[in-house]
Amino acid sequence: MKALNQKGKSPVVINMVQTDWKEALTKPSNMISTAALMLGVWIILLSLVNIFGGGAGQAGNKVAWIGFIGIGGEAFVPYDDGFILDDAIFAILGIIMIATGMRNQDVFNWISNIQNSDFTNNLIKGNNGKEIVSSWLTVIGIAFYIVWSIQNDTWVDPGVYSVMIAMVAFGIALNINSKVEN
Repeated sequence: MKALNQKGKSPVVINMVQTDWKEALTKPSNMISTAALMLGVWIILLSLVNIFGGGAGQAGNKVAWIGFIGIGGEAFVPYDDGFILDDAIFAILGIIMIATGMRNQDVFNWISNIQNSDFTNNLIKGNNGKEIVSSWLTVIGIAFYIVWSIQNDTWVDPGVYSVMIAMVAFGIALNINSKVEN
């Protein structure tokens, strides 16, 4: 298949299937990178709470992540059990997700310059109401999860996830919709 080279100046023969797969595996898209970064940060937060903060489960219980996901074993263990292998595996998964997210230079630049990003500016003054509401929905959803989890001393609750994810997803979708031209 003929395609233009990287600079778009001359046609060269490129095997498009190999190029697309290689780039997909080595350079994740902005959406996948952002999702991996956010998920990785969340995993690290839960790991730290589970290891040092009295456990991410209810009433002083730690979450045994392998059992919690449903692979096998107990989902919750007493916090007094100390460090368990599940904590290390889950933390390593979080680090891998963050590293995957930061591989995309656009996402890395956005994180480095977040104070001047559209998301932050839209919290105060956006170009339209959709942009303002989208940023606030995202912030309120994340704040709701953090505040509720601190108040109720549990970080793994499907009901709270449902509320938070609905607000954040709607905020992100509204932001994308605000950028679409009519």
